[in-house]
Amino acid sequence: MDERGHLRSTVFVEGRHNEQERSMAITDANPDSFTRMDESTEQQWQVIGERTRANQGRVADRLLMLLESLADISDGFITDQLTHCLQTATMAEKAGADPEMVFASLMHDVGKAISVPNHGAISAEMIKPYVRDDVYRTILNHQDFQGRHYYQHFGAPTDLRDQFRDESWFALCEQFTDDWDQQAFDPQAETFPLEHFEPLIREITAQARF
Repeated sequence: MDERGHLRSTVFVEGRHNEQERSMAITDANPDSFTRMDESTEQQWQVIGERTRANQGRVADRLLMLLESLADISDGFITDQLTHCLQTATMAEKAGADPEMVFASLMHDVGKAISVPNHGAISAEMIKPYVRDDVYRTILNHQDFQGRHYYQHFGAPTDLRDQFRDESWFALCEQFTDDWDQQAFDPQAETFPLEHFEPLIREITAQARF
């Protein structure tokens, strides 16, 4: 654990990528499976379905690794992106948000581990099978809502959220953006560590529900 209270890569990266786990992934292949889908059988798909369900836990493992990788991304902000995500989720939890919304608050910027310009869409699609629609829409569109607070500095319109004003999820996205996300850049603010949220991540992603 480093000075910011983060679990470092020895837990969430090296522990997920060691030689033993890679070997297990290889041996999980089925030599009796098909080489092209249009020649597949129901029995082969039943095996694939069973293996996929058995391996569902890797979703949480991968999300934890992506979150941990955000500790290396600051891009000019005063905090790294992992701290920002943890702080946003901490605010949501302390405000009494439900588990799906706390999970989404934690994951809202995880797409930045891959690409910043479309990070909202990446993050939203990652969590879509595990959260209800209004939570998914909140993360998908949070950047347009966030524009109110700083787009003027780039000469861009700050009223992009208004196009969604009649949507059922508008108030939730507004609360997420204004009360938690845009305020979560304080190095001194209370910030629960990633290990605090790991049980929630594993519970939420234990099965695809939506």
